[in-house]
Amino acid sequence: MARRTKAEAAATREALLDAAEAVFLERGVARTSLEQIAREAGMTRGAVYWHFKNKADLFRAMLQRVRMPFEELVEEIGDPELANKPLEAIRQACLSGFARLEQPRYRRVHAILIHHCETFAEIDPLAMQNEMAEEACGALLGYFTSAARMGHLRQDLSPEVAARLLQAILGGLFHDWLRNYETFSLQERGAQLIETQLRLLRSSS
Repeated sequence: MARRTKAEAAATREALLDAAEAVFLERGVARTSLEQIAREAGMTRGAVYWHFKNKADLFRAMLQRVRMPFEELVEEIGDPELANKPLEAIRQACLSGFARLEQPRYRRVHAILIHHCETFAEIDPLAMQNEMAEEACGALLGYFTSAARMGHLRQDLSPEVAARLLQAILGGLFHDWLRNYETFSLQERGAQLIETQLRLLRSSS
């Protein structure tokens, strides 16, 4: 019985997060109340407060469902050979990330963060975006540092510059796609840009 109750509580929490996505996307985060989210989910406001302290707590939980730490993307590929091929690890992780971002939930939540969230109370969307970008850039720096140590990176290019270059491409590509996601495939264009950039960064020796 306890196991079923725990499962039901988890299902209720997920339903509330689903409802928050829908209402945040339609109305914006600042203009959405917890009562509206509860109504969208077919629940009471008390159910929201049972699972989340406030709107900021709910918002962070919604973001957490779509976080994609770069290291986890590499680990999920499950290829031990990538430890000796850092540039290939970057390529495959980026492709995996593109595929995930094209899933509706990932697209919706990132659209909310970037286009439908104003700064209010405990929510600072720019700080959150910066945190995610710096996390990705830090991971890229680690892989480019390994590539330089192995002689895979161009000698006239530092790992720091390589990481910033790729981060700029990824950020620009993602923002362009998020504004016009129906006009082109993130996976197709992303693969082309990433593979071209890595070819330019790779050592010719």
